Amino acid sequence: MKLFDVYPLFDINIVKGKGCKVWDDKGQEYLDLYGGHAVISIGHSHPHYINKVTEQLSQLGFYSNSVINPLQQQLAERLGRISGYDDYQLFLINSGAEANENALKLASFATGRRRVLSVSKAFHGRTSLAVEATDNPKIVAPVNDNGHVTFLPLNDLPAWEDELAKGDVAACMIECIQGVGGVNMATAEFAQGLQAACRKFGAKLICDEIQCGYGRSGKFFAHQWLGIRPDLITVAKGIANGFPMAGVLISPDFKPVYGQLGTTFGGNHLACSAALAVLDVFEQEQLVDNVASVGAYFIDQLKEMQRSEPHVVEVRGRGLMIGIVLDIPHKEVRSRLIHEQHCFTGCASTNILRVLPPLILSRADVDDFIYRLKKVFASL
Repeated sequence: MKLFDVYPLFDINIVKGKGCKVWDDKGQEYLDLYGGHAVISIGHSHPHYINKVTEQLSQLGFYSNSVINPLQQQLAERLGRISGYDDYQLFLINSGAEANENALKLASFATGRRRVLSVSKAFHGRTSLAVEATDNPKIVAPVNDNGHVTFLPLNDLPAWEDELAKGDVAACMIECIQGVGGVNMATAEFAQGLQAACRKFGAKLICDEIQCGYGRSGKFFAHQWLGIRPDLITVAKGIANGFPMAGVLISPDFKPVYGQLGTTFGGNHLACSAALAVLDVFEQEQLVDNVASVGAYFIDQLKEMQRSEPHVVEVRGRGLMIGIVLDIPHKEVRSRLIHEQHCFTGCASTNILRVLPPLILSRADVDDFIYRLKKVFASL
């Protein structure tokens, strides 16, 4: 049997990681400023994480959601406290797409409506309704194209108000900092106006914090920069530092019903131990504060580079979610960063480098990256 060939791969086999560095099978070291799609939050191979997951695995890796799992309640209490959402409820699943699916279902159950408003260039996942709410026709199969979703421009509040006024919208779903869409940021005016319009017209506001949340923006959630409090918040990626894990934070206005939602693997013992270990490190190492400080320094350094480097036309983002907009396609720049400067970054659109490093990134790591990026530009 062969693998189903859907991933364009770099010819690199990563076999080891430590902190913000990874190594391939030839012993080559790389600076990791992508963290495997923003998944590595506390750094590769963090010793506390390894100890906690190993300890749990030696006792019990999995049992179903038909029995009490105290780790789930511990995680809910800890996450509520650190995020500022003590009064919300937590439903645990396995992936970001699954989190968004369940958030949309809850909004539809609560409102009795079918229509969803989503942002132009949105990415919310690859399954069923999540992919229908993703603004990329190439990955929406005919079976997913059911006419539930209307795409609207980010920050165009009148357009959203006009659609909400029709009275048939179940949910508005937004990324407060878009990932795949190009690190575009919602404004506070838009976000607050949208929240007010959702309340006026009886729709639910969902913030997809799968990539921009969990400390990456310099606050625990990116929407906390904007002065709003969504009805539903979806999380994944950094929640368990690489272990498949996700969740939906659910307003107390939603009343749970037995059997309404469900999952086989979600919230299992091993996943919860991984997520609790991540929160331990967040608190012990003050990672959100580190992101705010190092992220501000990183963006300042990139803007300083922009003044002298003609290929850099814009720097977007907040914290350690950064888009470097180029006047040339990112493909050659990214390729040279990997193969010549041994540094991983991501990308968006055709001309944006997307930087999503582990949240433990230091100023020295930033200086190292700036040096490598300058060498790439000098070689073009």
